[in-house]
Amino acid sequence: MNEPKPKKQMLAIVAVLAAGFLLGAAILTSEKTAPAGDGHGEHQEAAHDDEKGGQHADEHDDEDGEAHDEARAEPAKGPHGGKLLRDGRYAVEVTIFETGVEPQFRLYPYLDGKSLPVDQSQVELTLERLGQPAQVFKFEKEKDYLKGDAVVVEPHSFAVKVRAVHDGKTYQFGYEQAEARVAMTDAQLQGAGVELATAGPAMIGTTVSLLGEVRYNSDRTVQVVPRLAGLVELVAANAGDRVRKGQVLAVLSSQALADQRTELLAAQRRLALARTTYEREKTLWEEKISPEQDMLQARAAMQEAEIDALSARQKLATLGSVPGGGGSLTRYELRAPIDGVVTEKRVSMGESVKEDAALFTVSDLSSVWVEAPVSVQDLAVVATGQKASVRANAFEAVAEGRIAYVSALMGEQTRSAMARIVVNNDKGLWRPGLPVTVEVLADETQVPVAVAADAIQDLRDWKVVFGRYDDALEARPLELGRRDGRHVEVLGGLRAGERYAAKNSFVIKAELGKAGASHDH
Repeated sequence: MNEPKPKKQMLAIVAVLAAGFLLGAAILTSEKTAPAGDGHGEHQEAAHDDEKGGQHADEHDDEDGEAHDEARAEPAKGPHGGKLLRDGRYAVEVTIFETGVEPQFRLYPYLDGKSLPVDQSQVELTLERLGQPAQVFKFEKEKDYLKGDAVVVEPHSFAVKVRAVHDGKTYQFGYEQAEARVAMTDAQLQGAGVELATAGPAMIGTTVSLLGEVRYNSDRTVQVVPRLAGLVELVAANAGDRVRKGQVLAVLSSQALADQRTELLAAQRRLALARTTYEREKTLWEEKISPEQDMLQARAAMQEAEIDALSARQKLATLGSVPGGGGSLTRYELRAPIDGVVTEKRVSMGESVKEDAALFTVSDLSSVWVEAPVSVQDLAVVATGQKASVRANAFEAVAEGRIAYVSALMGEQTRSAMARIVVNNDKGLWRPGLPVTVEVLADETQVPVAVAADAIQDLRDWKVVFGRYDDALEARPLELGRRDGRHVEVLGGLRAGERYAAKNSFVIKAELGKAGASHDH
């Protein structure tokens, strides 16, 4: 007996719904089991095309590999903790291994989700960093992985391109990772006070640091003494006064000076009389009136008078005085022997002074001495003629000079020699008694690459500068050499011509701290 027609229609509807449900479940299941996290949608499409007939190998043989270079998503994590890059049935896991060794690439190939013997794949990896040429890694079999032939230097911030060949087919993968990198525009750098510089050649010296003190330049310091006893009638200068050569410092009344002046006046009178007598006797002798003997005696007397007058004048000149033109014979003017500053005054008006008393000290402070003890260990590198930099300990001031003298003898108590630097002091900053630090340039060498000392920052266990690449600043760990306080030699990590943050680079380090940069493999 035939079933009713409505019942047949219901069964057909149920069958259609069941088929649709099963098809939907199949689609969902296939999406969940498809390779995930490789970030290469083009790779998946190529795999499907291969299953349908065909063009998979031809697409991967395209050297441009544009679809594969556009890696956007983060690759999936592989069994060894690396980045798992997939293309259909084939996959390769990229790891950076650095436990007990220098960082190295280790690759693990897979086929259909299972480990593939490493000798069945030929892999080449190209690593691209900001501002640097591409680095190509070759791989060799080692145990159950392929080992790269070079160290992966820090920071691990780069773009990676992998080209693998298996069973005659070529596969290309790629991904990027950033580390110790921050983006800042030129306007932001300017606002933060960050200044850029270019790494390049510089003169770097090896220095020896000494503690010293500013002293008077003894070659330009004079003790002013009267050279005769007397009574002080006037004091015309005080300590701290700037005086000119020949300026009166004090006036003394001296009986000894009066005696000298009187002696000169008497000698001058005798000389005048002797000259008159000689001229008369010479005339009489020429006229045959008096004998030649009288003329010769007169000439001898005149010559003796000349000697007496010259001696009296020289005595006064030694005292720094000349006969007063109608003034007091006892007045003695004590004058400044050089241009300079009165640094000491030891006389008062009305005081009786001796001829050897140092009444004033006048020093030319346009140059000063800096004296610093040199230990036995440093004597081998400190010598006359070397460049030296003098820095004040109490305020910001620096002067350049050269070592003019190193004592030949060691101090009995200090067991050190004394080095002396002559420093220009036109502005009067270097006052005697001021403590200073002396940096002696022991050796100076031209280096091919150097950076400013203030640019170097500590980041993790690195010494870094922050290289500038377009709008990005990235840490560049450096291998450092010699330094002299202004520049530091770069042995590795930065090339000549690269720009870097030279001033206020700590701002970049602070920005990295805010970004929470991690060590990514």
